[in-house]
Amino acid sequence: MTLLPKDNINPVQLNEAEGNQLFPVFIKLNNLHTVLIGAGKVGLEKLTTVLNNSPFAKVTVIAKEILPEVHQLAAEYGKVIIINKTFDEYDLDGADIVIAATNDNDLNTYIRQAARDRKLLINIADKPELCDFYLGSVVKKGDLKIAISTNGKSPTVAKRIKEYLNKEIPDEIDITLQQMNELRNSLNGDFASKVQQLNEATAVLTERKAPAPNKLYLRWLIWLTSVSCITIALLSLWFKEPAFQLYLRELDPVFYYFLVAGFIFSMIDGAIGMSYGVTSTTFSLSMGIPPASASMAVHLSEVMSNGIAGWMHYRMGNVNWKLFKLLLIPGIIGAVTGAYLLSSLEHYSQYSKPFVSLYTLILGGVILSKAFNNKPKKSADKIKKIGLLGLGGGFIDAVGGGGWGSIVLSSLIAGGRNPRFSLGTVKLSRFFIALMSSLTFVTMLKNAHWDAVAGLIIGSALASPIAARISNKISTKVIMVSVGIIVILISLKSIVTFITKVI
Repeated sequence: MTLLPKDNINPVQLNEAEGNQLFPVFIKLNNLHTVLIGAGKVGLEKLTTVLNNSPFAKVTVIAKEILPEVHQLAAEYGKVIIINKTFDEYDLDGADIVIAATNDNDLNTYIRQAARDRKLLINIADKPELCDFYLGSVVKKGDLKIAISTNGKSPTVAKRIKEYLNKEIPDEIDITLQQMNELRNSLNGDFASKVQQLNEATAVLTERKAPAPNKLYLRWLIWLTSVSCITIALLSLWFKEPAFQLYLRELDPVFYYFLVAGFIFSMIDGAIGMSYGVTSTTFSLSMGIPPASASMAVHLSEVMSNGIAGWMHYRMGNVNWKLFKLLLIPGIIGAVTGAYLLSSLEHYSQYSKPFVSLYTLILGGVILSKAFNNKPKKSADKIKKIGLLGLGGGFIDAVGGGGWGSIVLSSLIAGGRNPRFSLGTVKLSRFFIALMSSLTFVTMLKNAHWDAVAGLIIGSALASPIAARISNKISTKVIMVSVGIIVILISLKSIVTFITKVI
């Protein structure tokens, strides 16, 4: 709650003053008597605001017409009294704070004069110039409370700032406050000594710790392994033909198809933050590429992009290392197992392809549903079995050619984990998942479709620097709807074709 100066300052001076001249204070309404005149929608809003901040406040509501919701609040809060009558100036006798929430200007003027005669502070709804104080937007996290004021200029802006702070300030901040209070109560000595001890105890909050020794080599590990994967792909192309230059001149047109496709799919992924794996796999299957080769192409092309993204998240401090360790080993085991199984079935690709198409069909439906469902989900209890989630995510990702982000990241966020740390952790772990599954595919596959693989790798690499810049200039919903429909149609075509051949 914020108070305005009263009659001892010239109103002209206030009008000429620049900026917000309000003096913020927090009032103990539980110890005061508040009189609220009006019990319509505005009165209900004012009463709700008061009780949300001070549940034990003594409030007397005076009005001729009273909403049922006001009676419900009075029943829930024992110190709320409702008087069904026309307001009289003597109703303010014994009051400490006055709030007028009527739509009658003459009545509001009468109430304000009655309050001034008794030297009471008054708030009049939607009349900033007549108010002694405002009921500002309040952010509350346990014992932490932040009041927001726009000097009465725009309650909507104050509301939006409140929503932002509510989202960004974690609920766990209250635990920090309780621990600081316990620390404060345990200190001994005079005031100066206590301040010094608190400064020493809280200094760690502002210190920048150097990265742990084992993490200093993370950047080089990412770069070296990325180069190694690309080298493996190039060597595979080299040994496929005796003369590499001749091979380049006689390059299969499939390479160019996948070059363009990799560029487009990477741009889509940069715009909507998902779907690279499912679009690439769906396209590969439609071009006659077996599931194992399609998945290998996707994972090889993702090694460098996820390595760079993971490194950036690491530099920005967005990695939860405990969560990373819980995901990494099970994720690698699942990815290697899935890659080994899919590679072993390469000779039976005509039978495994429909199952992968069914998987991409489901992911296409997920993309389409997300395009029309933008409502934030309520946080549930945090997922406990992180290892099992990583194992399943890694396996399905390798078998289906994508899905690590869709499965693992979505599950972590839906389970109540911080989106920023979840994204950074999943991106970094994805680098190792893609690396290990790619190495498994390269080792297992004898007749990989390297033309398609090379095209997809180079195409996605060319698009990566551009995708981030245009991501905010494209309609995300339009892209998601288009991608979802295309993936569903192509997957259905593949499934129908298989069924037709069998029949």
